[in-house]
Amino acid sequence: MAKDFVLEIGTEEIPARFMGPAISQLEELVHSWLRDNRLPGEGVAAYGTPRRLVVYITGLAENQEEFSEEVKGPARKAAFDADGNPTKAAEGFARGQGVGVSDLIVKETPNGEYVFAVKKQTGNEIIQLLPGFCTGIISGLSFPKPMRWGDKEMRFARPIRWLLSLFGSEVIPFEMDGLPSGRITYGHRFLSKGPVSIDNASEYFDRLRDEHVIVNHIERKNLIWNQVTSLAAREGGEVVPDDELLEEVTQLLEYPTALCGSFSEAYLRLPREVLITPMREHQRYFPVVGPGGKLLAKFITLRNGTEAFLDIVRVGNEKVLRARLADAEFFFEEDLKVSLQDNVERLKKIVFHESLGTVYEKVERIVVLAKYLAGETEVKDSETLDDIKQAAYLSKADLVTNMVYEFPELQGIMGKEYALRGGEKKAVADAIFEHYLPRFSGDVLPETVAGRMISIADKIDSIVGCFAAGIQPTGSQDPYALRRQALGICYTALDAKLNFPLAGLIEEAYRNYTGKIKAKLSSEETKGEVQDFFQQRLKNIFTDKGFSYDVVDAVLASGYDRFNDTLLRVEALANLRNQDIFSKLLTAYTRVANLAKNAIHDDIDPQLFAEEVEGNLFNEFIKAKDEMQIYLNEGQYRQFLQRFALLQQYIDSFFEKVMVMVDDEKVKTNRLALLRNIADLTRPVADLTKIVG
Repeated sequence: MAKDFVLEIGTEEIPARFMGPAISQLEELVHSWLRDNRLPGEGVAAYGTPRRLVVYITGLAENQEEFSEEVKGPARKAAFDADGNPTKAAEGFARGQGVGVSDLIVKETPNGEYVFAVKKQTGNEIIQLLPGFCTGIISGLSFPKPMRWGDKEMRFARPIRWLLSLFGSEVIPFEMDGLPSGRITYGHRFLSKGPVSIDNASEYFDRLRDEHVIVNHIERKNLIWNQVTSLAAREGGEVVPDDELLEEVTQLLEYPTALCGSFSEAYLRLPREVLITPMREHQRYFPVVGPGGKLLAKFITLRNGTEAFLDIVRVGNEKVLRARLADAEFFFEEDLKVSLQDNVERLKKIVFHESLGTVYEKVERIVVLAKYLAGETEVKDSETLDDIKQAAYLSKADLVTNMVYEFPELQGIMGKEYALRGGEKKAVADAIFEHYLPRFSGDVLPETVAGRMISIADKIDSIVGCFAAGIQPTGSQDPYALRRQALGICYTALDAKLNFPLAGLIEEAYRNYTGKIKAKLSSEETKGEVQDFFQQRLKNIFTDKGFSYDVVDAVLASGYDRFNDTLLRVEALANLRNQDIFSKLLTAYTRVANLAKNAIHDDIDPQLFAEEVEGNLFNEFIKAKDEMQIYLNEGQYRQFLQRFALLQQYIDSFFEKVMVMVDDEKVKTNRLALLRNIADLTRPVADLTKIVG
């Protein structure tokens, strides 16, 4: 009879950021184990609270399913002699498979009669398997920073304090580092009265709820959000959805209860971010906004407990926030006493990287690179050029302010605020903020010309400098977020349809470091590695957009120096691939390209044409080449490829009537040269040999 099974790993409080990945790991490990052990279960779920990780399997069978498989052995004629007696081959095969010779069977296959060993395994009782399952699951979990405690050898996120393991009403006995399993669990650290004995797995969730623990994290998350939004509405406002904060709060609490606090409206004169950041980042509070998104002097937080003494909890939270906001106000007012221009000089004392100099030196490089990009993207308006130069110079000035020192996540945000209050133009202030964009996956992109130029300049400076110094990403390690910065450059360029040359930008960035750092890679070596680095980023972006991998590979093989141009080529090839003519074109092109590999040069001599179809193909090639060059110059890549497709009928006729690899060496070489020229026609747009037919 099927029963429910529960495994609970009771611990000290596990960091909230560990919980999501740990719960996902648990589900994967359990599903894999059930599948590998032929154990049907009605449902598998993993849960977590700050003090426990839980596996719950509904309707777990008491026995493994029986297992039977047929293993193919030698041919019948090799396994048995003319009299039907087993040979040494049959005996050896049976012995190797752990069966008797009499258990071998003969079956007809497409290749003749073969001997098969039928191997059967009866199912073991689940009680025999679960102890190993429990220890394997616990040992199989990994955490970013596992710890060992006391004289124990085991490593886990936090010390394990108890283990509960029940199959129905039966305890599954096992031990982890001297700690035995049982039926005892613990409720809320402060609201529960002591150890809780669970009689049956089916009552686990209800018993813990009685002890003020909501084990199901999804239920807790929904409960928190409903409480927060309802409470905000009662206060005349709303809470802007914040999945990251909601997830973190969910993993900090076992029994959430929301409350609303307030602070002095005098603080509302401070910039919005100055108020929200201490609330969100330091206190895990949800800010409340009113009509039009205007910030209200209220916040919503959650306690890990009931509504008892909620007013006292509210007063305590308000007191803590009041101190935070007082600090923020002081920092802000002190920062306003010093201009951003004066702050730039202080950057000379801030090290960007020990191998790459100071932040001030980085600013100098950003100014140069932003100017270079403006020229390559044909920014000619003198006012915009002035804005780019000024914003680039001030881009890092807020790093030495009190606010950013206390709240690093406000870099760029405070730079914009201080620039505006210091009398800088709005375009300059916007660019200072935008040059950090995008800050994370899905973040907004720079919208102003100056913001785009400085954002790309800042990021390419870091990437080239790190690669040149030999500190590029390896495997999963990317301590300087170079992958994210490269993606930021790609997304910004594609979004704004910028067509600056990547190779030129890399060379310019490297030139700015020349003589100032001890580079481990030369300019050419750095350029090659950075180009490969960007190629992978572009490949990921294009495949994420839904383009097939071979279309992307074909286009990237033809170059990707100008990102927007590369995207247009991918779109054009993908469009042509959906047309009926493409399969015929690809077949003809493949025949051309395969033979073109044998060409020793690409000089064509029409005097050597021996067949009329050769001249026809050559004449059409010349027409196509001229017309395709026009399309190429105008960036009309779909028309470029369609014009090439018109050669298909002439290519087919050529191969129907001409033998390329003839004995006459001059004729053969001339025909191969013609084919090489035709195959090379599409090279500027895509390498069609990469396309999978």
